[in-house]
Amino acid sequence: MKTKPRRPQASLYSKRALIPLMFIVAFGVTANEIEPGILRTPDQRFENLEDYPFEPHYLQIGKYRVHYLDEGPPTANPVLLLHGEPTWSYLYRKMIPILTAAGHRVIVPDLVGFGKSDKPVLQSDYSYQMQVDVMSELVTHLDLQQTTFFGQDWGGLIGLRVVAAQPDRFARIVVSNTGLPAAEGIQGWIGYTIFKLTVWWEGGMTMEELQSNITFPRWVAYSHNVDDLPVDELMRFMGAEDNDAIIRAYTAPFPDARYKAGAHIMPYLVPSQLRENAEAWKVLETWGKPFLCAFTDSDPITRGGEQAFLNRIPGAQNVTIEGAGHFVQEDAGEELAGIINEFIAGVEFTD
Repeated sequence: MKTKPRRPQASLYSKRALIPLMFIVAFGVTANEIEPGILRTPDQRFENLEDYPFEPHYLQIGKYRVHYLDEGPPTANPVLLLHGEPTWSYLYRKMIPILTAAGHRVIVPDLVGFGKSDKPVLQSDYSYQMQVDVMSELVTHLDLQQTTFFGQDWGGLIGLRVVAAQPDRFARIVVSNTGLPAAEGIQGWIGYTIFKLTVWWEGGMTMEELQSNITFPRWVAYSHNVDDLPVDELMRFMGAEDNDAIIRAYTAPFPDARYKAGAHIMPYLVPSQLRENAEAWKVLETWGKPFLCAFTDSDPITRGGEQAFLNRIPGAQNVTIEGAGHFVQEDAGEELAGIINEFIAGVEFTD
């Protein structure tokens, strides 16, 4: 019988969580520290990335400079694409040209802590609500109307909350390999505590141990406890093209461990707003506009997750993307972009 985890869970004040502070104490304020506790990846890290010719745009939202792409005709109805972690807008490089070629304006932000957006060094500066608030402000500032939303991984978790808060700005929704965990009553109050205990019980593990039996709690335990998240190994494992140039692009936002606080903590925050998500579900359950699930058949983390949407959202449609894993944008980006174009054009899907 298992009596204790292999390694205790790291808290916000653990040795690993304090690594960014140790860098600052040892080396002082660096040129990339925009203000105490906020880093900005040097632009040189993003030079000459493969298949990423897009012009950067920036918006100051509170303490953070947020990066986003804005491609296609500026007066066209927008398509908002939100990424998960540890990825960034580079994940959508295969899809953007197909969507713009169909006449759509495409908006692709980088979440706080990822890509070209600013990166707090303390895990305690990240929260589910913070990410929702920042993306909501971006949508409001750009005054997006008649928007098609697509979200995968954390992109769905955050974006669905944005849609629920501002439903009149959105015309349709497409989701893939994501979810919206929710609970009311006592379960809503204690659910996250139980989840954190589950992660504590799993303890730390190696990448090899994770790969041998990947479940969501084990993924959270790994990312939360590992000293320096190996983004390159992770992206190869999760299906990114085994190409040094592609992998370099995914590691570009993270010059060293100080920049990875968001990548470490975000999986741990997935069930942190069960009650708030339950309120969002009330909006989605009365959506009344087109909604499409485009999950893949080979994602060990979210397999079967489309059923919650199909069961609860009236008129929700479904299409399964075969032979693709968690990062559908990498494995089948062109196919997914084509599906979104067809969905916007009024094609109905009955998988």
